[in-house]
Amino acid sequence: MADFTSEQKDIKKAAREFAEGVFREVARELDEKEEFDDRIWKKAAELGFLGVFIEEKYGGAGYGYVEQCLIMEEFARVDLGIAHALDSVFFGSQIIQVIGTEEQKQEYLPGVCSGKTRMGMAITEPDAGSDVASITTTAVKEGNEYVITGNKMFITNATVADFLVVLCVTNPNASKKHERLSTIMVETNRPGYEANKLKGKLSLRCSNTGEVTLNNVRVPKKNLLGEEGKGFYNIMEFFNRSRIQVAAFGVGTAQGALDKSIAHVRQRQQFGQPLAAFQIIQAKIADMATLAEAARSLLYRAASKIDDGDVDPALISMAKWYCGEVAVKVADEAIQIHGGYGILQEYDVEHYWRDAKVIEIFEGTKEIEKILIARKILGRY
Repeated sequence: MADFTSEQKDIKKAAREFAEGVFREVARELDEKEEFDDRIWKKAAELGFLGVFIEEKYGGAGYGYVEQCLIMEEFARVDLGIAHALDSVFFGSQIIQVIGTEEQKQEYLPGVCSGKTRMGMAITEPDAGSDVASITTTAVKEGNEYVITGNKMFITNATVADFLVVLCVTNPNASKKHERLSTIMVETNRPGYEANKLKGKLSLRCSNTGEVTLNNVRVPKKNLLGEEGKGFYNIMEFFNRSRIQVAAFGVGTAQGALDKSIAHVRQRQQFGQPLAAFQIIQAKIADMATLAEAARSLLYRAASKIDDGDVDPALISMAKWYCGEVAVKVADEAIQIHGGYGILQEYDVEHYWRDAKVIEIFEGTKEIEKILIARKILGRY
């Protein structure tokens, strides 16, 4: 893509100023407590940073995924845990905008943009992670309702969301495995919905993650999102948009770790001179900067194609796994450059490595992404 427009640059700057002004001073405390400060969410909504790709008539800014990625890159550049907590409040709105009815869009989207409601996606189960089509949560029709029963695992916003998009088995006897599934919106205040928060995570510690139990939860048929039997394909369409935001997390995390490293090598003295004077350190910084810039180029090429109406799953998968891997590599090198100080919270660099690792795992492991890419190139084998 061409260079960013002046408006996009302003958005990027505003996101940077918000993150630096708000995240930095509370990030370590929220990480240690494994809690989020909802005042940050409310302020982000007030400033218009949430779901900017959502159309204006549904409460969004009417921008695109490039603009949303610019925001999330800058947020993750300071702290991925807070960035993810903010991204997660509209996690799933992507697919509501694509396949939801007009009534559903009007009902569910304005709240997530304005900071009144939080949502999430309930896909993964204890025995169904990368193999999405193997989920066992059922939704049985009774009159004008679906009765949903099952367990979901690693669900973002499990204990704080107002509603979730739940992947369920509605057609167990379908001839094709993928056509067994449907997506249904479930309000979390319905009887039978229970959730427990997961603690002790390596990454994204301030972002809410939990286990969900659905025990005969009844929802009206109008909560069906899209068509029955199309749930698997709905989820793939969702991933084709959400994964690009995960790639933005990777670029931001890598840049944040690089920023810390540059500042450190300029200040830290060894053998009578700054670390920056040593060629081996210069080579490390050059490698880190090149990796981050290559990842950034791939990210915004893929994002701009989505905004142009050309959704390329292979290119999106390339961006997702590569940006995640770059984040891990750059964050690892940042700790190496800091030496012993790198493992101390006080130096504010170890969290980049901890948070980077999850980018290679959630919303499709890098191994799954590579399978998707290979299938696009080689076909199925």
